[in-house]
Amino acid sequence: MKAEIICVGTEILLGQILNTNQQWLSQKLAECGIGVYYQSTVGDNPERLAEAVGLGLLRSDIVITSGGLGPTVDDITLSSILSLFPQGFVRTFENDVGTAPGYLFENAQKLVIALPGPPRELNPMFENKVAPFLKRRFKGSGVIRTRTLKVAGLPESKVDIKVKSLLKSPPPLTVGIYSKPSLVELKITAQARNERLADRMIDKADKKISSLLGGHIFGRDGETLEEVVGRKLTAARKTVAVAESCTGGLISGRLTDLPGSSVYFKGAVIAYSNEMKISILGVRPSTIRKFGAVSRQTAGEMASGVMRLAGTSYGLSVTGIAGPSGSTKNKPIGLVYVSLAGPGRSVCKEFRFRGNRSAIRSKASQAALDLIRVSL
Repeated sequence: MKAEIICVGTEILLGQILNTNQQWLSQKLAECGIGVYYQSTVGDNPERLAEAVGLGLLRSDIVITSGGLGPTVDDITLSSILSLFPQGFVRTFENDVGTAPGYLFENAQKLVIALPGPPRELNPMFENKVAPFLKRRFKGSGVIRTRTLKVAGLPESKVDIKVKSLLKSPPPLTVGIYSKPSLVELKITAQARNERLADRMIDKADKKISSLLGGHIFGRDGETLEEVVGRKLTAARKTVAVAESCTGGLISGRLTDLPGSSVYFKGAVIAYSNEMKISILGVRPSTIRKFGAVSRQTAGEMASGVMRLAGTSYGLSVTGIAGPSGSTKNKPIGLVYVSLAGPGRSVCKEFRFRGNRSAIRSKASQAALDLIRVSL
């Protein structure tokens, strides 16, 4: 069963709003056992919308539109679809939170479903009205399930090499690799008669990938690295304090975004200047003079200093050059040192990140959290 999603709105094409409907609808259609083969966006133009719907009817079994329904002049979806389905709609889907209903058009082979654009209206309409209809209409078509494995500490190229054989897996089970700014994701997708069979297929692939990547997999689906770190610290009854330079509070912000983080997170020092590194964290002036603020030695003293200051089990520190200025021949943009001081030992890792200032800071915060995760 092939589905196609067409989102309507000039504001989407202009980049004025983020189109979240395509992603959300694709996920929900997969739960109904319906695969999305095509996605497109059309401005508020009746002719182009009619053309897009017509093309969709040629290559897909189900065409779903979002947006362009209602009383305003740019609400042109209904009239555009009616130019292809002159017999009119078969039924409406009541809108419980807005004014514009949804519409179903159907002939012997094809379905067109028109939904409102605002997610606050589209989401409940689809979940409460459209999804039950599709599951009844296509009963027996099975389910499509996906699990996301989250990888840290390895670039996409190395992950690709390790799982290459699985990336070539044909349907009904496929594995895809996706690079994010500070992590790599592997998505395992299975299509089967029911959820139990699909999950069994996914579990088997998950086990094989885990054996290949080992501890580099830090979580699954919606799990974040900071959540995993928080759980590990709580389970171990350990605490942490953070000393941040180039990340400017990103690590502390991620850790304290979580409810209950006061159990394991005790505080942070954003020591951007050398003076603060020396006066608050206890970094020796001679260390900075000899090795520089961005160095393995300074990072180590920052970590031990914040641990001593806060009286915690661990001290985590980051110092680096995020750019676009401040680099030298020996210390380029993207050079970052992450250090972790703990009971009886300390460790420091050097990284050479690529990207703009924001990307480097994000990657540095990820590397810092992953260092404590691995240590725990």
